[in-house]
Amino acid sequence: MKKLISYDKVKGAKLLERGQKEAVAIIRNHRLWEVFLLEKLNYSWDEIHDIAEQLEHVKHPELADRLDAFLGHPEYDPHGDPIPKSNGDIPTTVKTLLSEIEIGKSCRVVAVKDTSSVFLQYLEQLSVNIGTKIKVLDIVPFDNSMLLQIGKEIKTTVSKRFAESLLVD
Repeated sequence: MKKLISYDKVKGAKLLERGQKEAVAIIRNHRLWEVFLLEKLNYSWDEIHDIAEQLEHVKHPELADRLDAFLGHPEYDPHGDPIPKSNGDIPTTVKTLLSEIEIGKSCRVVAVKDTSSVFLQYLEQLSVNIGTKIKVLDIVPFDNSMLLQIGKEIKTTVSKRFAESLLVD
């Protein structure tokens, strides 16, 4: 028995220390594989999640550390999520929803909340990636849709759902 969780009928299930370590290791593997698939094998960011879910379970004592070193020790995966360190530490980041940015303010995309293929493909159509600069030009009071300037050239209106799916700093 692996003894990864404890279960109590009243308190429910809880990860034990060993379970937490294994969970963080799987997250680390997953995010490193996403970086590898995007940067080295040229998959698009809407394809990498499903493949990484299969690769994250490959267990070898040195594989994640070698992959991390090969990739130059990336801090974030292609969707903007922090990659845990080999000791299990996960960097904390301050992120704000695009929907919370005020008119006239600029920000930079740091992560996506929605990693569905359709949303990521929509972001590609708008030339939005991690690091893209966005300025909020207006907010429509009726439905909270936003008029945005993306980069220097693109102006477009996006839905509240879109604005609640992008994390910025």
